[in-house]
Amino acid sequence: MNRRMLRNAVVTAVAAFAMVPAVAVADSCPHPAYLGTAAVRHTHAHGRAVTPNGMALNVRSGPGTGYRVIGTVRDGSVRGLRCKTNGSRVQGTTRWYRLTHHRGYVSAHYVRAFRALPWCRVANG
Repeated sequence: MNRRMLRNAVVTAVAAFAMVPAVAVADSCPHPAYLGTAAVRHTHAHGRAVTPNGMALNVRSGPGTGYRVIGTVRDGSVRGLRCKTNGSRVQGTTRWYRLTHHRGYVSAHYVRAFRALPWCRVANG
């Protein structure tokens, strides 16, 4: 193989790998809150924030626009998603995602999940 063919092969391979997000693979890991004697496996996935014009995505204290804003997520950033739930309607969808390592929710309209998520469990009491 000559140098030009080798260079083209390397460029093609690098381009192919660059198209696959490194965090696109969902995983199952113990949640930090459950590390200890009674460790519980907590399945989660990742999602990418997709907002209009590069705006920041509001993270809310509950699954709806009536809940207070407790933070923001930058457009294009990848976050862990714990579960899905229904809340107030945003641009035609009522689906909201709870973030894995934060106490907050983001509208599914602005997040592209890399895989299906379980429904959030409702706390008793």
